[in-house]
Order: sequence, then C-alpha cells, then structure tokens
Amino acid sequence: MTEQAKCGDPGWYYRLSSFFKEIFRRPVYKIPLHSGFSCPNRDGTISRGGCSFCYNPSFSPYIKGDNLFTIEEQLRRGKKKQKEAFYLAYFQSYTNTYAPLEQLNELYGRALADPEVVGLSIATRPDCIPDEILSLLETYARRCHLWLEYGLQSAHDRTLKMINRGHDAAAFTDAITRTKGRGIYTCAHVILGLPGETRKMMLETIRFLNKLEVEGIKFHHLQVIKNTPLADEYAREGVKVFENAAAYIDVLCDCLEELSPKIVVQRLAGQATSKELLVAPHWPESSGQIAALVTEELRQRKTWQGSARQCRQTL
Repeated sequence: MTEQAKCGDPGWYYRLSSFFKEIFRRPVYKIPLHSGFSCPNRDGTISRGGCSFCYNPSFSPYIKGDNLFTIEEQLRRGKKKQKEAFYLAYFQSYTNTYAPLEQLNELYGRALADPEVVGLSIATRPDCIPDEILSLLETYARRCHLWLEYGLQSAHDRTLKMINRGHDAAAFTDAITRTKGRGIYTCAHVILGLPGETRKMMLETIRFLNKLEVEGIKFHHLQVIKNTPLADEYAREGVKVFENAAAYIDVLCDCLEELSPKIVVQRLAGQATSKELLVAPHWPESSGQIAALVTEELRQRKTWQGSARQCRQTL
C-alpha cells in the first residue's frame, strides 16, 4: 500500500522518503551543492540587499569564503555510508538557473556523470527561469529525475514586498505554468511566521499552491540569521518568531490539513547549519523529533494531510 492509499489515517502526511521508494524502490538522498551562483536580488539586477531573511552560509555546508569544493568533491563528501542508495544532486545555494545556458549545462552534466546520481534538484527563483533554460531542463528530465524548487515563501504580495523578495506571486504562477508539461517536478518553498502574516494568510498560501498543483513543498519556520536585515529588525523588537516547536507545529499541522494529499512534503522545518549564525528561535528538537511531534499532533487531532480540504469537498 502506498502512502497515498493511506490518506485518511490519523498522523499521515506524504513524506519524500515514501515518494522516492515508490519510484526507485530504494533510498534516495539529496546532496546539497554550492556552485558559485549569484542572485539577481543581490548583484544589483533587482536589488543589492537580498531577501531580508537570507544569508546562504547559514544553510549551505560547502560555502568556505571564496573557496569552493568542486562539484565532484561535494558529491563525494555528501554520500552516506549505505549500500544500494541513490542520490540527487541538489543545487541549493542562491539562484541555480542564474547563469549562461552553457555554464548551467556543464555544471548539471558534471553532477550527473556520477553513476550513483539519478537526478537533479535545482533551487531557483520564479523570475529566473526563461523558456530557453526550461527547454534545457526538459531535455534533462527525459533522462533523469528532475525537481525544480521555486522559492515562494508567501502568496501575499504585501509580505513579499516587506521581505524584499523582488518578485510577486504572479511571477510564481507564471513559472509553474510554464514548467508544467515538461516532465519536471515542481516544489515550492514556504516560510511560516513571516512578519505580519496571520494564520489565515498562511493557509491562503497553501490553497494557492493546491490550485497550482505543485508536486512538492518545503516548509520552513521563520529563522533570524546573523548578517541579515531581519536580524537588525529583530534586535529592534520588530519581529516575532515561534517561541517553541509546539507553537510552530500547531500552525504547521493546520497547513498540512489544508494541503492536497498529492503534494509531497519534502521538509517540515528549516534548519540552520550553524548555531553560531542563528539568532532565534533556538529549539532543542532535532528535525527527526519535529517529524515525530507532527505525526503525534495529527494523531491527537485525528486528522491527516488534506483532511480539512477533503471535509469541505464532501459537504
């Protein structure tokens, strides 16, 4: 029985591990890569400030100042000591379609030259995916497993402007629409707890993604990282964060109940790689403990992914 067949069981949500087992019949792990990409929201094309929350060294393990490990070395270091595992090369840092076509083709090809790498996961912005790059990615999707991870964060333009995102929700809709029909899986990044957002607004973002029929979602809780405009605002007591994991999980489970059961949950919470860079919030729970607490919360509620949406549809 697949995970989707279990829809309706309390505590259920569609895990990425389950999705991979359905397709590959063995474990698949993502190896984060940093390839020296920039971002139009930092290099002056859109802005020089970047998103108010963003400082890439806080979540990219292979950023070492100006010195980068090669793609091949990063892949080697990222592999787990487990037999019969496959890997996705996860181009994570900054905007991984923001380069000339030839450069992108060369970098993606080098990652796929590793025989244990069965696909790509490429993080980018919805305003950095011209048709010629989508056409290139479509050729890769014909021969490997391919995800495009689009940063959305919120479906509310007021919020996007406040965090200096540099694009609106319409740009995300356009990117998803142009990606469909190419054999490429799409994943949306969403931050819960952004400044000024209510629970109702967060649920509206989930409904927005349901309507667009993305294939995956990554949930993040708002984290305040050093060296960001958000950290300055937090110091002035202008930003509130989820004080503990329980408060976040309460909102997250509301979102999961609203989320279509067809959408793969790739992440439940953000995790800074450096405790020294994290200003707030500081929770003792690991990502595995948060996953267990989410399952337990859904079981206590007797709900599951999509249950609120399904309930409305049957009324």
